[in-house]
Amino acid sequence: MAKFPVPVSNTVKDLRARVLQWRKAGERVALIPTMGALHDGHLELVRIAKRSCERVITSIFVNPAQFAPTEDFDKYPRTFEDDLAKLASVGGELVWAPDKGEMYPVGFATKVIPAGTAEGLETDFRPHFFGGVATVCCKLFLQALPDIAVFGEKDYQQLCVIRQMVRDLNMPLEIVGAETVREADGLAMSSRNRYLTADERAKAVKIHHVVNGVAAAAARGAGLENALVEGRRALTYAGFGTIDYVTVRDAETLKDWTHGTGRPGRVLAAAWLGKTRLIDNVAVPAAA
Repeated sequence: MAKFPVPVSNTVKDLRARVLQWRKAGERVALIPTMGALHDGHLELVRIAKRSCERVITSIFVNPAQFAPTEDFDKYPRTFEDDLAKLASVGGELVWAPDKGEMYPVGFATKVIPAGTAEGLETDFRPHFFGGVATVCCKLFLQALPDIAVFGEKDYQQLCVIRQMVRDLNMPLEIVGAETVREADGLAMSSRNRYLTADERAKAVKIHHVVNGVAAAAARGAGLENALVEGRRALTYAGFGTIDYVTVRDAETLKDWTHGTGRPGRVLAAAWLGKTRLIDNVAVPAAA
């Protein structure tokens, strides 16, 4: 049997046995759901979890249910040994790494179909996506039975969808959102950034500049429509191809947001740079 720097569970039976021992010791348990290819953003989620829980499980499972046939499931980076070394460096207690047959056994037929915050934005371009995410997260929560699960705000709509699922289905855990971890120039850390060429990487930070500019206009309460138009134009000028959306939404419901309502907003953007789809988002304070 391979010797890993962090213990690894591959079956639900083994995972639950380990969690049961922690529960008997009165220890709180956190879950960090990931698809691997870990970077400093993921490691920050572990650090955040360790502030309130004695035990932290990181799941590593490239979930086929959230990829369309035309998307990059086969090419998605798989760096398992490197991921384990990184988790060991921040004190991760356990990696939950089921294979496809353990997660979706023969005869599997039950799916979670989210609505509400799952409607629009990403769903307009990836209609399959949140059904796959919600289903696998529901399974992960039931497999690990954590007290909390920590998700990064980079995938902001995903965070909203998971919060709504947990709330709607009365799941007994807390969903914790963690601020996006960024590179020195402001680009949001993402496993897919490694797909960018050197030239594309230099241009990629423009998406962060654009969402910041739109957020500033939203906070002022003036010039927002112009800022949205200029933001899309700036991405095109920087070399981005298809721009899926640049928009401002209510930070909780993801419905249309208007200045002066007293509710926090969120600027969200998604655009293609070469063959890589980048997303980013920033907050608009409730006082705006």
